[in-house]
Amino acid sequence: MSAPLYQLKAEFFKTLGHPVRIRVLELLSERDHAVSEMLSEVAVEPAHLSQQLAVLRRANLIVARREGSTVSYSLTSPQVADLLAVARSILSGLLAGQAELLADLRAAAPGAPPPA
Repeated sequence: MSAPLYQLKAEFFKTLGHPVRIRVLELLSERDHAVSEMLSEVAVEPAHLSQQLAVLRRANLIVARREGSTVSYSLTSPQVADLLAVARSILSGLLAGQAELLADLRAAAPGAPPPA
């Protein structure tokens, strides 16, 4: 018996649930990157980046390509970049709503000047 779809989705989102993994996917959404390029962008120890890359490879979100001594990575699907763009859009909307709420709270504070 296979796992229910909601369980598979939960596992998928757990895979995305690490800041280094998200940053790597963002970089790879722009273009393929060598590990050495990602190290300077992600600012973690090489061993930690290697671990996170392995998690993403096991999840089939990225693929490695060796050229001599250089290992480069790319996304397995452009839909990963689309997912990150949708997440950015959702977060942008949420944060805009929070900014509006904060402005309303500040305007409603006792002694606050009336809104312009």
